[in-house]
Amino acid sequence: MKSWVDKAWRITALPLILLILVPIVMLFTRTSLQGLLANLSQEEVRQAISVSFRTTLISVGLIVLLGTPLAYLLGRHEFRYKKVLDTLIDLPLVLPPSVAGMALLMTLGRRGLIGGWLDNSDIQVAFTVAAVVIAQIFIASPFYVRAASLGFAGIDTEIVQAAQLDGASRWQIFRFVIVPLSRFALLSGIMMCWARALGEFGATMIFAGNFPGRTQTMPTAIYLGFERNLESALTLSVILVVISFVSLLLIKVLVSHETG
Repeated sequence: MKSWVDKAWRITALPLILLILVPIVMLFTRTSLQGLLANLSQEEVRQAISVSFRTTLISVGLIVLLGTPLAYLLGRHEFRYKKVLDTLIDLPLVLPPSVAGMALLMTLGRRGLIGGWLDNSDIQVAFTVAAVVIAQIFIASPFYVRAASLGFAGIDTEIVQAAQLDGASRWQIFRFVIVPLSRFALLSGIMMCWARALGEFGATMIFAGNFPGRTQTMPTAIYLGFERNLESALTLSVILVVISFVSLLLIKVLVSHETG
């Protein structure tokens, strides 16, 4: 009876597995290794890869710098309206990226609240590399903040109190106790937000545009390549699939180390 139930569960799970697996496999079957290497020599492909990696490294660095204090606040402190702030930080997770792009454009565009003031000083943010970075931060930051706050919250209070009794300052406790104990959560958060930033499309397209060599990332290059050069679009798609899979696998390894 038990084996029959197990088989039934496996059969009912199969359609969704195939729905995810088959399209991904089709990407790889349409692109040979030789064709992949040949497409990587194309200028637009290399530029898109370069812009993606440069901007995501900057955005992830800024997310860690700005998001760690916020994650610590959410993870280690209780305060009024904490749930409201927590919900606000999570909002980009469910917000359509196109809406995020419009919101950023209305804020930092030439006619935006801040962008208009910057434009008077001859500073343009929209449709620049800075816009790509800002869009990535807006979309990807919740992934790091969520993982880091959970890591900080999971640290035993008695360990922190013991460090305080030993005379450690708050900064020393954070640096030598809290960060090492939550390192796997922090690393998994970094990997998640980097993978999300690398795959960001909608907000980037609206707020930063799709200018080759300047603001064109791999996802936006795929969109353009679908109409102009399908082979380059397939090459970039395969690269993103591989990076996404490896990133998720590393995250699962880090989480297993943390829980183990």
